[in-house]
Amino acid sequence: MKATIKGGHAFSYVDVELDPGDTIVTESDAMSSMDAQLDLTAHFNGGFFKGLLRKYLGGESLFINHYKNPTQSARHLTIVQPTPGQILCREIDNEEYFLQPGAFLACETGVKIGLRFAGFTSWIAREGLFRICVSGQGKVWFGAYGALLEKEVDGEYIVDTSHLVAYDPTLKLHLQLAGGIFSSLFGGE
Repeated sequence: MKATIKGGHAFSYVDVELDPGDTIVTESDAMSSMDAQLDLTAHFNGGFFKGLLRKYLGGESLFINHYKNPTQSARHLTIVQPTPGQILCREIDNEEYFLQPGAFLACETGVKIGLRFAGFTSWIAREGLFRICVSGQGKVWFGAYGALLEKEVDGEYIVDTSHLVAYDPTLKLHLQLAGGIFSSLFGGE
């Protein structure tokens, strides 16, 4: 499988070339175009009850789609996100990443898509108690509205709520006021 992110920061899309026998997993509604010879199969993510949890606690779709190339030659698939913005790809090797609700787009078949407790800090910040957690081995594509800033955190770093798209679950999150009480209440931060 070859996948290339195209379209720039504002209107990113993933151009996927599936070799014979290759499969890619996507969020439902992520496909914008594909070769007619590809097989599409919709699945509950991890079964019916896990799919329900993922939908209602993780902010993702109830179903995930598997696109498989059953032919003897390469076939193409185009994947998009529902809002204009940037898409990033991460290769994970027996690691885990938390994704904000709605950020997951696609992954290779070696990646597991689950749900994990994100902590009460996340809930107090109105981000929910749970996060989509991707783990295993393979590539993961995710995105958000607007351009994404990649930042290696060394020490402390302040991020406004709803702007943390993907992160290592070992990252410690703390809720604090940005400035004093007056600045936080009336400054929108």
